[in-house]
Amino acid sequence: MAGKPMLHYFNGRGRMESTRWLLAAAGVEFEEKFLESPEDLKKLVNEEGSLMFQQVPMVEIDGMKLVQTRAILNYIATKYNLYGKDIKERALIDMYIEGVADLGEMILLLPVAPPGEKDAKLALIKEKTTNRYFPAFEKVLKSHGQDYLVGNKLSRADIHLVELIYYVEELDPSLIANFPLLKALKARVSSLSTVKKFLQPGSQRKPPLDQKTLEQAKKIFK
Repeated sequence: MAGKPMLHYFNGRGRMESTRWLLAAAGVEFEEKFLESPEDLKKLVNEEGSLMFQQVPMVEIDGMKLVQTRAILNYIATKYNLYGKDIKERALIDMYIEGVADLGEMILLLPVAPPGEKDAKLALIKEKTTNRYFPAFEKVLKSHGQDYLVGNKLSRADIHLVELIYYVEELDPSLIANFPLLKALKARVSSLSTVKKFLQPGSQRKPPLDQKTLEQAKKIFK
């Protein structure tokens, strides 16, 4: 019997958090080995030869050491049947998650923005959320009237979108007010037993990036 997936990253959200969400939603228990110093990263690169491109995130799963976030997520989604039933559904899922990633990347980088630029970047995130990304996903749900984005079945697109909604609400809860179908999707996915467990205090879900964690990450990846 294969062991639990092992996630290698620092103890924060960053580019690993979507993997945590996806594994948790699939009901897969996983372990984490946190990088705490530049030496930890160098050890993975030099001594263990585990990082093909000398960077994390890295996930050990099924005898492989997977790097590159998209490759990791694609494998997990395929393994746990969260990637559509055919090539057309997969194309839609890919298209939707690329949109999620566009906005998510802006939110992910907000804490590391220079102090003088943060207000402008936050304003841009809010504008794109309410005028571009949330309207697009609301339109998809309205167009077919189904519970989930693709094929009326939970997929990685729904999981990544709900993760994004939580991040947006941390910035400004009012931004979702005019999108009832997105609110319903969030409630639907959040009520799934596996996701509900992940959302509870004490889970492996990571909190918003604080200054201490940010400084630690900068030290590791300098």
